[in-house]
Amino acid sequence: MTMSKYLTASEAADYLNTSVRFVRRLIAERRIAFHKIGRHVRLAVADLDAFVAAGRVAPITARGFGEVA
Repeated sequence: MTMSKYLTASEAADYLNTSVRFVRRLIAERRIAFHKIGRHVRLAVADLDAFVAAGRVAPITARGFGEVA
């Protein structure tokens, strides 16, 4: 069994180096996966990492628009 680390909105904001308001907006707009535990909202570190990876933009190379040599 793998153990997932769950963070509060405040801890997630620190992890992402953003504001708590931004994290709460992501939750409200359903742009990031979260878990409800009673009235508490928790975010899995794996879900935060997936969110960051999904927003990755490849750099433009000297040869053209994202071409790989």
